[in-house]
Amino acid sequence: MTDDRYSNDVLADGWREAGRRVVPQQEAVRDLVVEEVATGFCGAVIRVEKKVVTLEDRFGKLRLFPLGAGFLLDGEPVVLVPPRASAPVGRGRTASGSFAVADAPARVARASRIFVEGRHDAELVEKVWGPDLRIEGVVVEYIEGVDNLAELLAEFKPGPTRRVGVLVDHLVPGSKESRIAEAVARGPHGRHVLVVGHPYVDVWQSVKPARLNLTAWPQIPRSIEWKHGICQALGWPHEDQADIARAWQRILGQVRTYADLEPALLGRVEQLIDFVTVD
Repeated sequence: MTDDRYSNDVLADGWREAGRRVVPQQEAVRDLVVEEVATGFCGAVIRVEKKVVTLEDRFGKLRLFPLGAGFLLDGEPVVLVPPRASAPVGRGRTASGSFAVADAPARVARASRIFVEGRHDAELVEKVWGPDLRIEGVVVEYIEGVDNLAELLAEFKPGPTRRVGVLVDHLVPGSKESRIAEAVARGPHGRHVLVVGHPYVDVWQSVKPARLNLTAWPQIPRSIEWKHGICQALGWPHEDQADIARAWQRILGQVRTYADLEPALLGRVEQLIDFVTVD
């Protein structure tokens, strides 16, 4: 007997898929490295939100892509799908992007410290870098402004094993903060103190405006107290300090990882951690 090539029903179920290659699905689990075909961007999965995956390349650059087809895994096409709740996620990362260290023993705090200007700065650093700082034994203290920084350093007595890193708001040329930083660098403790900062009026601005569904932070006249002006511009309550505190918690609640912060802050905090952890 010979095969009858005219006997098959061409309209039977599955005729469209006959001979077509099936591209496998792949759950977009954390740290999975894939390449997006259209752009050639290759990176590890950082997070998945709704139908969007965030990839990070080896230089720390982030890109967002829609889930679905158009990805390569080990050179082979895959369809990225959201991970199941119980799916393995590989080695976890902290909010700062560092690999998480499970069951790490408590470490005695170093003599070195990181100073930040205010409570909001301290809370933001804790939320993103807290696990890293505890692994390194670094304590963050807020000093309520930098006007008295010289006096605080004189009391602290920095030294080779007692370094101080200082994170300052609005550290731009010609500002009061820049003059204080320059004076500290020239002073008796300059070798053991590092003052760095970001260009923003307040640490609130270091949160990417997109996290609050903004295209940019509002411009506030100098005649208006900045935080009150921001709340007013955004239509939030701003009558007293309790309103400001609630506004900050609303902003801080939108920060999940380092990717939600501006690079101008990220680099400075990492620089301070490196400075105070030199053995």
